[in-house]
Amino acid sequence: METEQMRPVIFAANWKMHHGPLAAREFVETFTELVGVRDGRTLWFFPPATTLGTVAHLTVHRPDIQIGAQHVHAEAKGAFTGEVSIPLVQEVGATGALVGHSERRHLFGETDEQTHRQVRALLDAGMTAMLCVGELLAEREAGRTAEVVRRQLTAALSGIEALAWDRLIIAYEPVWAIGTGRNATPADAAEVHREIRTVCAALGRVDRQPVLYGGSVNAACILALLAESEIDGVLVGGASLDADGWAGLVGFGA
Repeated sequence: METEQMRPVIFAANWKMHHGPLAAREFVETFTELVGVRDGRTLWFFPPATTLGTVAHLTVHRPDIQIGAQHVHAEAKGAFTGEVSIPLVQEVGATGALVGHSERRHLFGETDEQTHRQVRALLDAGMTAMLCVGELLAEREAGRTAEVVRRQLTAALSGIEALAWDRLIIAYEPVWAIGTGRNATPADAAEVHREIRTVCAALGRVDRQPVLYGGSVNAACILALLAESEIDGVLVGGASLDADGWAGLVGFGA
């Protein structure tokens, strides 16, 4: 994909439970050889917790690459076996974290209140929060997409201070499209993105809020998605796990 973007674009790779430090090293070395720095483009990597430090170290020379945790606890420390705190991921080089990913909501039972606490904790720590919102298939079929997205956004973002909005990214990921090979049409996604910005404006956001799309993004649909002016980038899972494939997807492969 060779195209000039007229606005800042974000490409975010969520590795989920893949790539330990050894595999990550090989990935990053290959990827950074293929992908150069380009104005108006930011890359985010969300590796597993065990791999955060490795990826951060290997990309420290790349100002266009940011490293985020896939999940953080809202408390800075304590007796929370198995959790990771914001200070812990900051220490190994993370500058942000995913919040409210559908797998955290629907597999691990995270509530809207928990996403609110995580967002606030990240913003208070000066980090970026990439907040994920999206509807289940049954909710979409019932015509409740806008209602669900409004509820998730309002719960997570109420009371956010004006200056903190610049460290917030929204990712719309319809749950029915994640890992299924199905995705919302670019026009459908753009409609939800407009709704998201309307909600953000009502909550106090003055400038245009960056909103990404996530859900079975691949080489077949990336151009059409990014052609929509409402879509500021993509949050990608499976298609981000191969270095050559991810380089080709973001459009900077050799």
